[in-house]
Amino acid sequence: MERTDIPRGTVRSASRILLSAWDEGAVTAMARGLREETGGAALAVVFVSADWRGQLGELIEILQIEGHARRVVGSSAGGIIGTGQEDEDVSGCSVLFLDWNGAVVRTWAIDEQFQIPAGLTTPGGCLLLGNPLRLNAALLLEDLNRRLPEVAVFGGLAGGQWENENLFVFEDGGGGRDAAGLLVQLEGVVVRGVVSQGCQPIGEPLTITKVQNDLVYAVGGRPAYDVLVEAVEGLPEAEKAEARGNIMAGLAASEYVEDFRRGDFLVRNIIGGDPQSGALRLGAVPRVGQTLQFQIRERDAADEDMRQRCAAAADRWGAPAAALLFACAGRGQGLFGVPNHDAGLMADAFGPVPLAGFFCSGEFGPVAGRNFLHGYTASAALIYAEV
Repeated sequence: MERTDIPRGTVRSASRILLSAWDEGAVTAMARGLREETGGAALAVVFVSADWRGQLGELIEILQIEGHARRVVGSSAGGIIGTGQEDEDVSGCSVLFLDWNGAVVRTWAIDEQFQIPAGLTTPGGCLLLGNPLRLNAALLLEDLNRRLPEVAVFGGLAGGQWENENLFVFEDGGGGRDAAGLLVQLEGVVVRGVVSQGCQPIGEPLTITKVQNDLVYAVGGRPAYDVLVEAVEGLPEAEKAEARGNIMAGLAASEYVEDFRRGDFLVRNIIGGDPQSGALRLGAVPRVGQTLQFQIRERDAADEDMRQRCAAAADRWGAPAAALLFACAGRGQGLFGVPNHDAGLMADAFGPVPLAGFFCSGEFGPVAGRNFLHGYTASAALIYAEV
């Protein structure tokens, strides 16, 4: 039903972080505060620490009754994120309230059959939350790219300790509580985004010339292992030690690029290598003819890339009405050495926009017009009023 008290082209939003073990009074006060700012929500997006699982029903009920949230979706989190704020290894929750004129929110629980919902049409955007132990996210995204190539998908795999009971997605009504994933369709808003993989290319981009499944045997007609060693040896001495354990494989997201640069590649793990056969085993299945360039994951490159992408988005689209940030658990203070890095850069670029997010076990976001599962990435969904 269309909300007549919200002017057309307006999104009302508010966010909160609550750092504590489950506290019914504190959650109630938070929900009332969010309602006072927004008048209620067409959608509440919630990320909680795993120790809140036993209270999910109470949490949803409070958000609906005290906050007037009509739909509630969320997941477990390895750490929670708000406006300019990141808190790792804590108990608590991060909540975003969204409401807009003519709001339409549809949700689907995704099972292990990975069927795309028949009723999914071209929305303003999609959010995807998944259980990393159950959701074949890469296969689901491939199907979405094929059937709805114009739809951007943002989200992440639930975070927390790696036991099944500590990794979960949920929605009001309980339909998604034991699901492999939860797909949320938004209509009436525009969802744009920032996807920062945070790696610096090294060596030269070369064409894969021999591959078998996830084993790359040759690039540019040479053994892939030898090309990797050469790329590392070409680094300045001061960078070689830092590169150890941080070298990744970059697979071109699109071959229709004349001059490959940072951000043109899908960054994937190098799982192992064999100097005898020359093969490298990747955390992906590349193809012959695809361009590969090795990447180094390091703090300065990740900082610069996120900073530049946020600034470019702010220049192009302006500040969003609200945002969601899905950051890899491998980022945060462990990578940057300081707190609040990615959320802080977003606040610097866009101002104090209401934002919720969490530290993920894998991130979803589009690169070169296609949706992918990422690692070590910050993927931000920026929500704008539809005009």
